[in-house]
Amino acid sequence: MVQLYLIRHGVAEPKGEAWPDDRKRPLSDAGIKQMRKASRGLERLGAGIELILTSPLVRTVQTAEIVAAAFGSKPVVQTTNALAPRGPYTTLLTELAKHDQLTRIALVGHEPSIGDIARHLMKSGRRLDFKKGGVCRIDVDALPPTGRGDLRWFVPPAILRSIRG
Repeated sequence: MVQLYLIRHGVAEPKGEAWPDDRKRPLSDAGIKQMRKASRGLERLGAGIELILTSPLVRTVQTAEIVAAAFGSKPVVQTTNALAPRGPYTTLLTELAKHDQLTRIALVGHEPSIGDIARHLMKSGRRLDFKKGGVCRIDVDALPPTGRGDLRWFVPPAILRSIRG
């Protein structure tokens, strides 16, 4: 069994003239603080993440680094275009296959893509709707997944922040 943790990036700076290139738009100060608290909550849930795969956009890389810092094991953070907005699911499966020896991987991405990934993993007709900083855990049989994934939990960021300890 493999545990996949799907994470939507934290609250970012607003779109606009200050950030004409959306790929470079960072987390806001409030988003950073909230994501730190939520990450500590995720760690208290016993996630034990070994690897974090993230979209290459600035706000997702920042989110991945904040999540990694919350774990004593300091999971490796790797960027992949498979998690960029509108990245094809088949490309993500190819990326996951490279890590078939691991059992706990986090995927940091964007909406609506992260919700669609959850739908694909669960072989469901409905996608999950992630709040910024929200996390779900889906257990799959192997990497790449061949069977139907099992949604173990889906936690909004406010709950993660409340259990941070």
